[in-house]
Amino acid sequence: MKPPEIDRKILFDTIEKHRDKKWGLIPLLQEVQEHFGYIPPEAIAPIADAMDLFPSQVQGVITFYSGFSLTPKGKFVIKVCRGTACHVKGSKSILGVMKKELHLNEGETTPDYRFTLETAACLGACALAPTMMVNKTYFGKLSPPKVTTTLAEYERAGMKEEG
Repeated sequence: MKPPEIDRKILFDTIEKHRDKKWGLIPLLQEVQEHFGYIPPEAIAPIADAMDLFPSQVQGVITFYSGFSLTPKGKFVIKVCRGTACHVKGSKSILGVMKKELHLNEGETTPDYRFTLETAACLGACALAPTMMVNKTYFGKLSPPKVTTTLAEYERAGMKEEG
């Protein structure tokens, strides 16, 4: 399966909204990524042109910040915390369940672009350790059964939208 097609009108409308704004590169990149789930490599040159930058400067910002991606991600991006509190409370086993259930390693996306599995140095929810995020939703005090149930719910949600 291929990643979704890039709607060039949305891309160029987004770029125009930020054109020539001082300090506008990061908000522009965030908005492009919000629309498409990643920053399409073919967007770098027009973004650079609109911001009066070299493409290498735009590329440098994208690759510097871990929140930006140049590759398509799944509809559901799962981030498992690897921070100290989560590690002590068993995040390694949570990640293991994720890998087994999704048949993915860290940084990979399912062929149907439904799930992407990532890890984070810290999700900032230490009191809920071990934690994970699915898109912008936090899940805490995880156990392997809770992870399996949560994944099944997202799997069902994805199938409902398709069918």
